[in-house]
Formats: sequence, C-alpha cells, structure tokens
Amino acid sequence: MTIQEIKNRFGIIGSSPLLDRAIDIAKQVAPTDLTVLITGESGTGKEVFPQIIHNLSARKHGQYIAVNCGAIPEGTIDSELFGHEKGSFTGAHEARKGYFEVANGGTIFLDEVAEMPLATQARLLRVLESGEFIKVGSSKVLKTDVRVVAATNVNIAQAIEKGKFREDLYYRLNTVPIIVPSLRDRKQDIFLLFRKFAADFSAKYRMPTIKLDTEAEQLLINYHWQGNVRQLKNITEQISVIEKQRDINVEMIRGYLPQRTAPQLPMVISNATQGGDFSERDLLYKVLFDMKKDLQDLKKIVVDLIENDNQLDQDFHPENASLIKKLYQEVGTPETPIQLGYNTSAPAFMKSKDETPLHTIVTEENLSLHEIEEDMIKKALTKHKGKRKNAAKELGISERTLYRKINEYSIK
Repeated sequence: MTIQEIKNRFGIIGSSPLLDRAIDIAKQVAPTDLTVLITGESGTGKEVFPQIIHNLSARKHGQYIAVNCGAIPEGTIDSELFGHEKGSFTGAHEARKGYFEVANGGTIFLDEVAEMPLATQARLLRVLESGEFIKVGSSKVLKTDVRVVAATNVNIAQAIEKGKFREDLYYRLNTVPIIVPSLRDRKQDIFLLFRKFAADFSAKYRMPTIKLDTEAEQLLINYHWQGNVRQLKNITEQISVIEKQRDINVEMIRGYLPQRTAPQLPMVISNATQGGDFSERDLLYKVLFDMKKDLQDLKKIVVDLIENDNQLDQDFHPENASLIKKLYQEVGTPETPIQLGYNTSAPAFMKSKDETPLHTIVTEENLSLHEIEEDMIKKALTKHKGKRKNAAKELGISERTLYRKINEYSIK
C-alpha cells in the first residue's frame, strides 16, 4: 500500500515531507511487533497512527483498544489496565478483566502515556519486557500477547529529569519513534485542510461553503496554530456557522484567531531560578550580558597598555579610549574604580587639557551579582528622586520586587 493510499484510507490530508515521513515509518513498522512511541504537539492527529499500524499488521483481526491514560483516575488505572479480583477494593463486587487481557492478540494504544503514575509505569514495564501482569488483588501471574503503541505530547526528557517518568520505560517504549509534525511545520497543508473542513461543515449544516480571499488565506497560513489541526478545524466550524457572508476577508477571520499573549522567544531557565521571580533574573542577565564583552575587551587593552607603555600614543586608537571611558561611566568612577587586578595609571591619550587622568585600576576584587544589582537600584532611585514606580519601570522589574530589594539591601 502506497503512502497516498494510506492517506485516502485513513482520511489524512497533506503533502508535507514531514507528514509523509511519519506515515512511511508507521507503514514500515506495522508488520513487526515492535513497540512504537508517537510524539507530537496536542492536536496534530497522533491518534491516527496507531490505527495505521494496527490495520497494516498481522494483528488487524484482533482487538484494538485505545486508552487515554490522562483521563483515568490514579486510583483506578491499575484496575482498568490489568483487571481486578472480586473484593480487592471497595466497590469491586465482581472480578473484571483489564485492557491488557481483553486485547490479547491485538493492539493497545496508550494515549498520554506520560500522565501514567509511576507505580503503573513499573507494571507496564514488566508487561513490555515479559508479557506478564498481575490483577489487582491477585497473586496469580497472567500472560498476554499485546502490541503496545504509546503517544504523548509531553517532553519525555524533561519528565524523566523531574522524576515523573521512568527512564527504563522510555527506552522500552521508544523502540521505534514516530514524530508527528505540528501544523506550522507543514504550512503547505493549512489551506488544504481548511477547504476540506469547510466542505465537510457545508454538507453537515446544509449551507454554502465559505471561501477565503487572498489576504485571509495568507493570514491563515502564517498563523502560529498553537492547537494545530484541532484548532484549525474548530475555527473553520465557527466561521461556517456564525458568518452569514460566505466570502471571508482578512478582518473577519482575524476575529476568530486568538492573539498570542506572550512572545514565543527562547528563554534561559536554570534549575536555580525555576519558579522564582523572572523579572529579577532578567535584570541580572541584562547587566551581565551588557558588561561581559566590554570588560573582557578592557582587560586586553589594559594588558596591552602595560606591555607597550612607551608607545601608548602611537599604538592605541581613539576607539580604545572611548571604550575605556564608556566602561568607567558604566561600572566605575574615580571614587569606585574598576576591579581587575592591575595596577597602572591611565594612559596619556585619555587626558584632555581640562581634565585630570582617570584614577588607577587597583586591587583584584570580583564584582558580585548582588553588588551589581544593588548599585543599579541605587542609581535608578537617585535618577528618579526616590520614586519607586519610575525606578522599577526603568529596571524592568515590578514595584513589589523593587520594594523587596530595597529592604533586602537596606537602601535608604
């Protein structure tokens, strides 16, 4: 069966190379009994791939059971998956078979597998390794022959690091990985999907099909689609039902697209600052990143000054002087010189007729983050004459955070 035939059979729309690659892997692994882990964002259509694998396998005549692990309460998930004996817990009025027993000889799809409790993960690992399980309230070991396909939209590596997912189970599930691409990674398919959904809802609600103008189509293609195919389908249905006009322009469709409230930019988050005050962290990072390169350049210049003291006026360019002056303004003054570990006077080219030489660079002492932060807060308060609201705005932190820092550093 070709990839296009698989698309037609399972109602898959799109021609993205990433989508075709995922379908091809599912096709190749289907005849085997290997465990498959499907990953991808919520709403990308991960649930269709276990069906492809099952229906193209030798188990296609056996049971296919899909289980949403995130929807089953922690107290009952063991019973649902592995069954229980009569009287094993309150409410167990009779023995019950679990999904692994019912699906013997078939395929079981564990959706949202990362939501499974750790104790259940240990039971699942035993099933994957030996095919053995024990019902809740029993001591008898049972055997099952089940092909397991799992899926998740959670970053498994992060879940392992946080202790929420077993690393050995991950490697056992991830025998063959299938990555389902997000909608924004298959932009060429967005308009095709929209037209398909619009035609379906037109037939369902017995009304003319909606159509997009060129600008509206471009807006649709360039939108972020956080909810992927599911979100696109929902929005198409809303427009089909609500709008009386069938020709949809860019302004009309913009009203149905939620605006992203936060920029999708990379952010450095260390373990030490997770859950803390990000404004405070941003303040420190801003200071350090701005100073790091200039301080390194200054060290090189000062070393060169010492080694070439006899040719200072000839060897140093004006931009070097301006760089050092700039650094004195930012991180040091004649009263609080920069601490780098050198001991020399400022060179002649940094003097003017009306000014005295800048003070010397003296003993070695590291500037701590707290000292930098305290100094910036003092300068901001001085600049705004003690008005905390204005000072906090300039520093990029909340007024509450500024108040706390003032008390912490005993700033008057």
